[in-house]
Amino acid sequence: MADGSNRVSEWPEYERPRERLAASGPRSLADSELLAILLRTGNRNESALALAKRLLTTFGGIPGLSRQLIADLSKVKGVGLAKGAQVLAALELGRRLAERSLIPEEAIRSGESVYRILGSRLREERRESFWVLLLDQKHRLRKSERISEGTLSMTPVHPREAFSPAIRESAAAVIFVHNHPSGDPEPSTDDWNLTTRLVECGRLLGIRVLDHVVVGDHAWVSLRDRGASMDG
Repeated sequence: MADGSNRVSEWPEYERPRERLAASGPRSLADSELLAILLRTGNRNESALALAKRLLTTFGGIPGLSRQLIADLSKVKGVGLAKGAQVLAALELGRRLAERSLIPEEAIRSGESVYRILGSRLREERRESFWVLLLDQKHRLRKSERISEGTLSMTPVHPREAFSPAIRESAAAVIFVHNHPSGDPEPSTDDWNLTTRLVECGRLLGIRVLDHVVVGDHAWVSLRDRGASMDG
């Protein structure tokens, strides 16, 4: 590749990612080439492709890059606020497309189904975050919504906040989901206690709590499957 040229437009035509994408489709390009298209330019010492490769190496590929904050990327020489925003916006669009394409039309009946919907997002979170899946009468997904975000090891959740989206959207049932940034999805004592409280509050509100799923690194635990008392 012509790493001596900083602008993608100055590379030989057969090496330009945009031209190759147009001729052969985006699947023909490597991660670094797709990222170079987003960056468009490099810096005084690097081409866009070289900068893209350095970003992927520094942050651990696309998954690691998607976990960065805009402040992290904007500090990288040759990136700045504008390019950092472009990269994170593109990654977020891809993530949202993946989530929406995985929303099942059939009823959500397992922790695996829950993981397919939120796993790719939650396993990349650097802090614990708590989500709710809003379901209709047939337990089909209507919407997913973040309830709160906490620290590296805990997420403060109040039942009032947890059920607010369900009340607002008139959901018939809910599934709660949160992640463990450590990668280990084994539920803590606090997770079990919170689940009991949420199920009890759901009964008072007339909203069925079907499960509470903990997401780790390519793994998950369903508290319902572990024996927690639920309403579904």
